[in-house]
Amino acid sequence: MDDEERAEVARDYADAVTMTPKELEDWLGTDESRAVGQKDGGGESVGHRSGRRIVEIARTKKADLTDDDYAHMREVVGYVHRHLAQRPSGDVTDTAWRHSLMNWGHDPLERG
Repeated sequence: MDDEERAEVARDYADAVTMTPKELEDWLGTDESRAVGQKDGGGESVGHRSGRRIVEIARTKKADLTDDDYAHMREVVGYVHRHLAQRPSGDVTDTAWRHSLMNWGHDPLERG
């Protein structure tokens, strides 16, 4: 991945991830966070695991980010965009839809 691609991924990722590392880390510790998402064999959900990786990426110096980190960042952007397109009608404050997005670092109530 060249520098231009990395810059584009980083911009898209910054738009997709609306939660601070602390907000996300606190969220991941809740029962609501652990209750949603696709689980591999009954363990941790894919989204919950992704949220932990997002926190790690946020706490890594930009110069130390790997191609794997950028690949995960691209995956986060794709998930957030796909999931936002499936927004249910009505109040989404306490919904599995919002909670799943929050596991991926995006709180739809923070930025419309």
